[in-house]
Amino acid sequence: MELVKPGLGLIFWMTITFSIVLFILSKFAWKPILNSIREREDSINSALNAAEDARKQMSALQADNEKLLNQARAEREVMLKEAQEMKEHIIAQAKKTADEEGQKLIAKANASIESAKINAMNELKTQVAVLSVDLAEKVLRKKMENRAEQEAFVNENLKSITLN
Repeated sequence: MELVKPGLGLIFWMTITFSIVLFILSKFAWKPILNSIREREDSINSALNAAEDARKQMSALQADNEKLLNQARAEREVMLKEAQEMKEHIIAQAKKTADEEGQKLIAKANASIESAKINAMNELKTQVAVLSVDLAEKVLRKKMENRAEQEAFVNENLKSITLN
């Protein structure tokens, strides 16, 4: 049982040793230990604050990115709309130009056809006159001996005749 009950001298020396160790620890060790614990606590708090700031900045950046993305989408829509309008304008202008060129070609072709028609009519009149003169010369040879008079007579009659 002596092992369970310590002696009075042992308790005295244990108390003195504990007091000395406690004094030495409080004099030299407690301040640095408490300072390092406070520093550790401060660094943890500053890390938590920095993480919170970073989270706020990330949410602000995400909002800015979303705003920029929406602006880019709106600008893209405007650009597409302008491109569509420009395309329609160019197509309309090309159609208008093609129509004008077509009308010019048709008018030129009509004028060419009319000119060819007039030339053909004049040539036909000339051939008819020559044939008529030849025929009339044979018929009227006995009545009019001069060929120049016959041609003048026929030309006067042809001028008075109008063709459709």
